[in-house]
Amino acid sequence: MIEIELKVRVDSLDPIREELNRREAKSFGRIHEHDLYYNAPHRDFAETDEAMRVRYTNDHAVITYKGAKLRAFGLKAREELNTAVELGEVFEQILVRLGFTKTTEVNKWRENYRLGNAAIALDTVDELGTFVEIEIMTDENNTAATNEISKIAKEIGVTGEPILASYLELLLSKRSGVQF
Repeated sequence: MIEIELKVRVDSLDPIREELNRREAKSFGRIHEHDLYYNAPHRDFAETDEAMRVRYTNDHAVITYKGAKLRAFGLKAREELNTAVELGEVFEQILVRLGFTKTTEVNKWRENYRLGNAAIALDTVDELGTFVEIEIMTDENNTAATNEISKIAKEIGVTGEPILASYLELLLSKRSGVQF
């Protein structure tokens, strides 16, 4: 599957939350996501633009592989593969035994909504601030998803320059003093 996403930094989540509620978007509540990123021993994910993540949310863990970003969509798009694991800590031990190294951690509070075909996240990310993400998962290589995301963004009041960097990249950039 290909994840196509618009990410925008916002000053406040309140007006967007209010508009989502006004439009009767389905709310899935607020959760804490603790993401641990790993780098491979056989290639540098920072150079290949890939990511391997173990995400802890509530009482479960999800493993995610993200492929290099695809520039053809005009927004951030990339292959994303997810699978739940029974014990995230055991999977982390497997990664370490295979030579993977932990890169960093990203902590965020996320409010999840569904509006039409789009998943909308209102994020508060430690050290970075507040963001809105609008994403559609697709296996089609066309602009329909991009157009739908742009339409939803306008309808719910999300404006600003799209951020193509991941939270991991933004956090590493902030910590190193090198800006994207």
